[in-house]
Formats: sequence, C-alpha cells, structure tokens
Amino acid sequence: MITRHNWPRTLEGILIPLGAVLVALLIFGLFCATMGANPLAVYGSIYKAAFGNWSSFQNTLIRASPLMLSALCTALPARLGLVIIGNEGALVMGGLGAISIGLTLASAPPLVSQIGMALAGIVAGGLWITIVGALRHYRAVNETISSLLMNYIAIAILNHLVNGPMRDPSSLNKPSTFPIPDVNMLGSLPGTRIHYGLIYGLIACAIAYFLIQRTTFGFAARTVGGNIRAARLAGLPVGKLTLIICFLAGSCAGLAGMVEVAAIHGRANESLNAGYGYGGILVAFIARQNPLAAAVISILLGGILTSGGILQRVHSLPDATVLLFQGLVFLVVLYSESLYGKFAIFQEKEKSDTSSPAITV
Repeated sequence: MITRHNWPRTLEGILIPLGAVLVALLIFGLFCATMGANPLAVYGSIYKAAFGNWSSFQNTLIRASPLMLSALCTALPARLGLVIIGNEGALVMGGLGAISIGLTLASAPPLVSQIGMALAGIVAGGLWITIVGALRHYRAVNETISSLLMNYIAIAILNHLVNGPMRDPSSLNKPSTFPIPDVNMLGSLPGTRIHYGLIYGLIACAIAYFLIQRTTFGFAARTVGGNIRAARLAGLPVGKLTLIICFLAGSCAGLAGMVEVAAIHGRANESLNAGYGYGGILVAFIARQNPLAAAVISILLGGILTSGGILQRVHSLPDATVLLFQGLVFLVVLYSESLYGKFAIFQEKEKSDTSSPAITV
C-alpha cells in the first residue's frame, strides 16, 4: 500500500526503471541509425506491430502469457534474497512433463488431460528449481550459477528426448515428440485467438502478489530476504521457506512450458527453448520483483517480441534486432540498480515526511 510516508520511495521505484528503459530506447535508436534506419520510424513500426490493431494486440498477449509466468520464477525467490535465473530450464522441464502426461492421457476426457498436463508442468518445473534452492541452503552453492547451469542441463535433456526415446518418426526436418490430440489442446478465449494461458498468467501474478504482500508466509519470506540472521534468531524456518518459494517459482515457469506445449505447439521440440525464460528475467528486474507490475511489463515486452518480423521486412533490420533491444534494456536496468538511494530529492522528502515533530518542554 502506498502511503504519505512511503510515496517518495514508490516514486523512485517507478521513475528509475522508466528512465532506464528510455535510455535503452535512445541507445537502440542510435543503433538503428547506424544501420540506415530511421529510429522514429522503427519505433512506429514496433508500436504498429504490437498495439496497432486488435489482431496485433492479440499476438502481443499470446507472447505475454509465458513471460508473466516465467517472470515469477525470478521474482518470488528475490523476496528471499535469491537471484535465480533458471527460468528457461524450468520452462523446458515443465513442457516435457506436460507432453509426457498429455500423451499418456491421450484417450482421456479433454478436461482430465489438461489438468494432468498442468499438474505435470507445475511439478516438473517446481522440482527443477527446488533443486537449486536445496543446493543453496544445504550446500551453500551459489543459486545464480547453479540455476544458469541447470538451464543447459534441461535443454540437453530436451534434445535427447525429442531426438531419441520420444521422437515422432514423421518429424523429419524438426525432431519433435508425438502430438497431443487436438481435442486435448488448450482452447482460446471466445471470439479471439488468445489462449487460456493468458488467464493462467494473470491469475498466477495476482496470487503471487497476495501471497507475498498479504500473508504471514509472505511476511516471513520478506523477513528472510531482509536479514537472514535476524530471521533465524526469530525462529523462522529458513530452509523450509527456501524450498517452498523455490518450488512455487519453478512451478510458474513449468506452467509456462505446459502452456507452450498444450496451447501453441501441440508437441515438444526445440521451440520450447524459445527464450521466454530469459525474457522473464528481464521482466522481473524491470518490475522490481513486483508480480502485478510483471504482468504489465510482460505485455510491453511481448509487444516488442512480436515486432521482429516487421522490422526485417520494412526496415531491412535483422530479425534478431528485438533481441538486441531486449539485451540493452537488461543491461541498462541492471546498471540502474546502483542508482537507488542516490537521489537526494527522494531521501529528503522521505525524511521530512517520516520525522517526528519537535517536542518542547
């Protein structure tokens, strides 16, 4: 909740990320100019491709749903003071879990199959990140490095399975698993092309915000993240909190993998490793680990990702130009983290608002 006493800090938390994005836009514009493209025209094309009409906006929302879920894989552990970037690996494992159950329950009623795939994705992704949390708590292994390396392990498992035991012999040019029956695929919202994965993402972000900000569990997690030594002295179960939060974080990314399998591709293949996990890291950092803000940022980033084709066709820029912009934003946002607490206007205002009135005797 924003009050009179904490609004300067809240304003700082909004203006600094916004400024970072504007700086990234400026740098990206200079890059476009060096490539012979008009920066303003490029920005206009990005807007047109992302939000120009209802059809474009639907594409944006389709891209946004896995980003929302993936962002929570970084945002939730951050409350414990953990920097986990294993989103891509958890998403891949969730997709593999979903396709395994989807093929096993191919003859089951659609609702049963969809629930089974969702649970499999949640459990597979959750356990994948729980391993990172266990390594951090019990063996003091740096969670950032271990989660990053586990991404490559998950991708290796994906490649092994889709090229070996789970491969559909008819998938020649792009090795894939056998497909899920069309009747068991996730449907779309009535009158749109937007699948129900968007609803999953919005609900997950809302639940995550409520869990962290409005429950005693969330308060305990934030206490551990603020001062782990004080949390232990207060008797908080640090190990249990770490494992639970890591499981919840991984389950969100795993659900994103399930959505990609059951709503987009219909099977598991290398398209599962599409970068949504890494995009979720960027979303979490820009949103300052706030699940509600992550939902909004995911829509904006989803719009940027949909514009790759139009930049290539209209401005003769490489299709990977949007990935360059994404990387620029990530680097500038990381640098902007060092600016918090450096602006006197926010500190002085906060001090004047929270200081006690003088007492005269």
